[in-house]
Amino acid sequence: MSKDDKNKVQTTGHEWDGIQELNNPLPRWWVWIFYACIVWGVGYMVAYPAIPLVNKATPGLLGFSTRANVAADIEKFKAMNGEIEAQLASADLTALEPGSDLYSFGMNYGNATFAAFCSQCHGSGAAGAKGYPNLLDNDWLWGGDIETIAYSIRHGVRNTEDEDNAHYSEMPAFGDDYLEDEDIANVVAYVMELSGLEGAEGDLEAGAVVFEENCASCHMEDGTGDRGQGAPNLTDAIWLYGSSAEEITHSVETGPFGVMPAWGLNASFVGGADEQTVTAKINAVALYVHQLGGGE
Repeated sequence: MSKDDKNKVQTTGHEWDGIQELNNPLPRWWVWIFYACIVWGVGYMVAYPAIPLVNKATPGLLGFSTRANVAADIEKFKAMNGEIEAQLASADLTALEPGSDLYSFGMNYGNATFAAFCSQCHGSGAAGAKGYPNLLDNDWLWGGDIETIAYSIRHGVRNTEDEDNAHYSEMPAFGDDYLEDEDIANVVAYVMELSGLEGAEGDLEAGAVVFEENCASCHMEDGTGDRGQGAPNLTDAIWLYGSSAEEITHSVETGPFGVMPAWGLNASFVGGADEQTVTAKINAVALYVHQLGGGE
């Protein structure tokens, strides 16, 4: 082993292309900390879940589980809220007093539940989107009183999970050999006229005849709709699938068929909860949606 003349440091004797390797060992304190970290890492790997397997990780000698901790916290808060949740499940939603503890609990519970399960379709602010109803206005296909809203949440619309109780209606696809293109153009012009829309080309008188013969049985003779059938009001300015002549023509030709899950039977919503919890959650969402501004 020789000394490097410039740095006055011992060398290891290794040299590559004139470059010498200096013998500069790490500080002993750093080395001991490094060894201690290795020992600590091995101990942690033995004591706690650490090594990934096919569908889980090694459990560790201490049996620690973050999932178990979360489950325990959920059960703790469920027990804390058990009494007021039972009150909400059995409450007369029409008689809840704003500002009361039960009302405040239901609003917060409903807000959180709506954000988790409903906002994906109706939007975080409940303003909806094309094909997904706006819950802020007063245009309801099946009724906007709080009890009907709760029913709609529980049983849904046109789904297969609760088809015996779900709201159900079906608009024919009039473009499938029901009506001629000219008839469709005329009836589109007529219904646009009903709601004060412009931009359609068609014979209004002929469209009125087509409407009376094919549409009035659901949408009523004056076009104001029928909530018992989920038939929308065609005289207002609210169009679920778009209000342009092209969009309304598409609706007449294809017959929209929107589906809403039966949340009372939906596994992700129910989550193994008992009926009391499910009912409380449905009532909470109904309470929250009802007070957004469009509830009747």
